[in-house]
Amino acid sequence: RVTSKGYPLDEKFEIWGTSPYFTVELSSTVRLSDLLRHLYVLLPVLDNQKHYWIGDAEVEKLLQKGKDWLKDHPERNLIVNRYLKYQAPLRYKALEKLMEEEGDDPDEKKILEDREEQKLEKKLSLNEQRMNSVIAVLKSQNVKSIIDLGCGEGRLIKNLRKYHEFKKITGMDISYQALTSAKKRLDLDRMPSTERARIQLIHGSLIYKDDRIKGFDAATCIEVIEHLDPFKLEMFEKILFGEARPETIIITTPNSEYNVKFNIPGRFRHRDHRFEWTREEFREWARPIAERYGYTVRFLPIGPEDPVVGAPTQMGVFSR
Repeated sequence: RVTSKGYPLDEKFEIWGTSPYFTVELSSTVRLSDLLRHLYVLLPVLDNQKHYWIGDAEVEKLLQKGKDWLKDHPERNLIVNRYLKYQAPLRYKALEKLMEEEGDDPDEKKILEDREEQKLEKKLSLNEQRMNSVIAVLKSQNVKSIIDLGCGEGRLIKNLRKYHEFKKITGMDISYQALTSAKKRLDLDRMPSTERARIQLIHGSLIYKDDRIKGFDAATCIEVIEHLDPFKLEMFEKILFGEARPETIIITTPNSEYNVKFNIPGRFRHRDHRFEWTREEFREWARPIAERYGYTVRFLPIGPEDPVVGAPTQMGVFSR
């Protein structure tokens, strides 16, 4: 949690405006070593006034102190840029090393893998069925404003914009390239101003507190949580259910039991999936969360339902 307090330049002369100084308070329950690693990087980034020579040694310091958190930070590029005093060769080197474990460009790789998963599910028209199921729930809840978390290339948003009862539609994703693709898919640049005012795309992460995701009637996470490392689910839960707290939350995720019908038993549908849950595992995760944060939850199948393994996609609808 971050709180900040600004000050006037001079209390007697308010017309002079505000001071550049703030009192900032950070509070969290974390290991001291993790906190110190964050501060080691972020204090000079916030100061933005490094006065000593910057070279390869600073890149190594940044990578050492930023491992485990910097790669997924929504302001990663800004942090790297400032820490290395805007020196392009060093910035490129740092970003390249941060992403080495992912192989190719992570945004491009993610989009290509998404398309592989879509190909696997195409025979069932599963994506279309997901969109229709989610929209049906949103309409039944009479929501006016929606944030699609992990919006990807904007497929759900493109469908949502057809319904004028949805007055405000926002998509958030950690991938700049996905947001660029969404902008093209939605044709935002040529959209009439009245229509454009309904739709916004923002860059952000599901595991960092962000006031921009507050104030919506509903939040959707469509085939997203399985891309998170399991240890990040607790933070995701706190951000979405504890901080944002929309009245309706819709989460869809693959039903791993159905994978035998895709002839991929023992494998995930997408190479970036960190896990895939059975129906019971999804319920065991969702029910305690609903109870902790004052929601009710119901579970719905999406796609053709097999009497033994269930439907290919499972949906949890949380309401309060």
